[in-house]
Amino acid sequence: MPLFEPNPQALRSGTKRTPAPDRVPELQARGTPRRLREELAEFLGPEKVLSKISDLVRYASDASPYRFVPQVVVVAEDIDDISTILSYAHGKGREVVFRAAGTSLNGQAQGEDILVDVRRHWAGVEVLDGGARARIRPGTTVVRANAALAPYGRVLGPDPASAIACTIGGVVANNASGMTAGTTRNSYRTVASLTFVLPSGTVVDTADPAADEELAHAEPRLCAELMALKAEIEADGELTDRIRAKYAIKNTNGYRLDAFLDGATPVSILRGLMVGSEGTFGFISEVVFDTLPLDREVSSALLFFPSLPAAAEAVPLFNAAGALAVELMDGNTLRASVSVAGVPADWAELPRETAALLVEFRAPDAAAREGYERAAAEVLAGLDLVAPVASVENAFTTDPKRIAGYWKARKAFVTAVGGSRPSGTTLITEDFAVPPARLAEACEALLDLQSRHGFDAAVAGHAAHGNLHFLLAFDAGDPTDVERYAAFMDEFCKLTVERFDGSLKAEHATGRNIAPFLELEWGTRATDLMWRVKEAIDPDGVLAPRIVLDRDPHAHLRGLKTIPTVERIADPCIECGFCEPTCPSHDLTTTPRQRIVLRREMMRQSDGSPVETRLLESYGHDAVDTCAGDSTCKLACPVGIDTGALMKEFRHERHTSREERIAALAAKNFRAVEASARLAVAAADRIGDRVLESVTGLARRAVSTDLVPEWLPEIPGAAARRLPRTHRPAAVAVYYPACVNRIFGSPDGGRGPSLPEAVVAVSARAGKPVWIPDDVAGTCCATIWHSKGYERGNEVMANRIVEAAWGWTAGGTLPLVVDASSCTLGIAHEVVPYLTKDNRALHAEMTVVDSLVWAADELLPRLDVRRRVGSAVVHPTCSMRHLGDEEKLTELARACAEEVVVPIDAGCCAFAGDRGMLHPELTASATAREAAEVTARPFDAHLSANRMCEIGMDRATGRSYGSVLLALEHATRP
Repeated sequence: MPLFEPNPQALRSGTKRTPAPDRVPELQARGTPRRLREELAEFLGPEKVLSKISDLVRYASDASPYRFVPQVVVVAEDIDDISTILSYAHGKGREVVFRAAGTSLNGQAQGEDILVDVRRHWAGVEVLDGGARARIRPGTTVVRANAALAPYGRVLGPDPASAIACTIGGVVANNASGMTAGTTRNSYRTVASLTFVLPSGTVVDTADPAADEELAHAEPRLCAELMALKAEIEADGELTDRIRAKYAIKNTNGYRLDAFLDGATPVSILRGLMVGSEGTFGFISEVVFDTLPLDREVSSALLFFPSLPAAAEAVPLFNAAGALAVELMDGNTLRASVSVAGVPADWAELPRETAALLVEFRAPDAAAREGYERAAAEVLAGLDLVAPVASVENAFTTDPKRIAGYWKARKAFVTAVGGSRPSGTTLITEDFAVPPARLAEACEALLDLQSRHGFDAAVAGHAAHGNLHFLLAFDAGDPTDVERYAAFMDEFCKLTVERFDGSLKAEHATGRNIAPFLELEWGTRATDLMWRVKEAIDPDGVLAPRIVLDRDPHAHLRGLKTIPTVERIADPCIECGFCEPTCPSHDLTTTPRQRIVLRREMMRQSDGSPVETRLLESYGHDAVDTCAGDSTCKLACPVGIDTGALMKEFRHERHTSREERIAALAAKNFRAVEASARLAVAAADRIGDRVLESVTGLARRAVSTDLVPEWLPEIPGAAARRLPRTHRPAAVAVYYPACVNRIFGSPDGGRGPSLPEAVVAVSARAGKPVWIPDDVAGTCCATIWHSKGYERGNEVMANRIVEAAWGWTAGGTLPLVVDASSCTLGIAHEVVPYLTKDNRALHAEMTVVDSLVWAADELLPRLDVRRRVGSAVVHPTCSMRHLGDEEKLTELARACAEEVVVPIDAGCCAFAGDRGMLHPELTASATAREAAEVTARPFDAHLSANRMCEIGMDRATGRSYGSVLLALEHATRP
């Protein structure tokens, strides 16, 4: 064992707790049963079979209130794997559930036997016919697909609020729609063709002209049964009328029986049935969408009303005026949204009865937009709007930032409200639709029902389409509270069906919580037909049992998950999964959601249980060590949960007092540490990469892989011993070269100026000279200690840099320009919690400016660009995202290159200081998709603004990345 290997048991909570009723039983502590694991590993390869108890637990939760622990998780790479899994399940009498993003709200992504991950290896977009169509793989997020379509002025029809995380496979399988899709732009109406694998293993491409002939040969019984069902349905005029009426409003409850009316052949019928089938009919391996125009002329307003019914009454007026979206938010939703960055703080003071409509018009040109605005003005003139707080404007705007803020608040509905629920409670998200003309009446009835059952729910929805969502919080571990929820659901479902003839699921698909009520909505005849369809396609019941069809009237109460209280920073998490696509380790070990899910399972267990012990053994590496700590999860989370910060806290908890003392000593003597590091890098040039790789490899095995970095060939040579000479009297800013730029040299091996030389030169060239203090050596932004959880060292360096910067900037009168984005973030924000009271006051008086902002705002307007390269690709860093500097990087790059490309898959490189040297596999995984995009074509320049991130991208791509400020200096050099 390495000398300084962390003790996994250091993260035991140590608190006395009552085991939760839904805890993983001790018999499952060893994970997947041996025989099941070995058989699947033999067929698929051991690397595709996840069998540890920590693997099973982290896949057991999705965004729903349910939790089912699978027996095994399989990571499928291709259709051959899918066919093998299905064949194995048939032969062994087992069940299979497919899981992609896990953003489903009704438990569709959970299984109790074989769970198949179809996200990791299933991403990709091919734009067809100039953007008119797109071929998309099922693991691709909606946001990623739309990013590929945007240059063509096209967009997908479905636009769910979870677009940042939800994947195309799930969108189609649930017929998810969203803000604007309604009944005309959803998957059922916009999918051109599908490729899918039936439970038997037969692969069907509905676009293939020979598809029906091939299906008839492979599945003659299925073809005959589908055509017989079609004839039976079409012969029943009353049933046919009922089916058409049910889909006149949004409806995803049950199977799409209208597929039998719309399809003429078995393949075309299957194409319709697969949409909204929730993984119960087969695996969708590819989708071709007919895309829609991306109208770029937008006018939006957030309008406030005295009550929910008053807002609902205005909806038909905006529909008639041509609004594409009319979104409803009640007072609880609006008040909870203050936790979302950018939402006005005074919304917290809105009266409980207040409601709002987010109304949006979109047009292809300005003239059409202005026409919509005139129609909207006429509607506004007849409304009795309210302005209960100062920030309310009740006016239309075309400002993109303001519109984005409105939508950010609306899309955060589930997470913002869920995050504000009482600790320890489970969140239920309901979704129903009524005829739009009866929306106001439905709002009144819903409020009354909630009140009678003791729920103070939050309500929001796609009001233009009569589609409402509401959230309920209750204690799933309290039988009395579960009974209250059950009584509410019984009455709610009867109200929706019997009074409004509505849909019990408008866009979230049936799932586990509405399956028992399917017959209530559809009646016996139609429900029996759905059972027959399932038996025809999946006669052995292999795929996703109990997710759409379930004869148990209490099925919606089975598997409800408790939500034990965890660390304060993570406790608001509702396990929505929005954080996962942005996480650097999401294809390697765990995601932010999974880190929290695993922690919650530890808290469900009795202290010291075998399950807790096994989870802790894996948690160190899988959760704590391979977290990049970049906190991009905080940016993706609508309520700003920073799982990276939690992992840093856990790193601190694992440190011994001796390790903390050593880290603090290194901070106190950082001048010597910095000089030694520079000398070591200089010596490396003479020793050679191969020797250093061997030496560091031995040291890592002897000491710790999380303390000793691995030497990488991409590490540049040493920086010059002396920084450029500058003069203080004429300086308009203090320039602080980050320690990484004082240790490592330029990317071209010294043939050009160093970064400090370039910054000094280009600043002087623009008439904005800077001064480098003589005593910067030995100072640092403190990120080295902060990222590793060394609190004492962090405190030492945080206070040192602020005290030094206060003197350098003459008490804050000059700005402090920092030449590495992560260091800017560290000095500007991350040091603050570790400062003394006096130093916090000094910090508040200082202005810390990232070099990108300095160059773009202060230098570029005063410079003459004399030469440009043809093309440049940029790598925006996670620190730039936190600082809001991303646009400055592209602005500077455009001054230096004729063409600038920001990769669609650009994300955190996970190099994270030295974490990419401690865990090179983390950077390799995090950068794989961006690297593939970058290396698909040549570029003349590869630009960023953080030395360690540049090294990480060098390693990922085999290309040489450098600071955009070096490029700017070259482009403007006389």
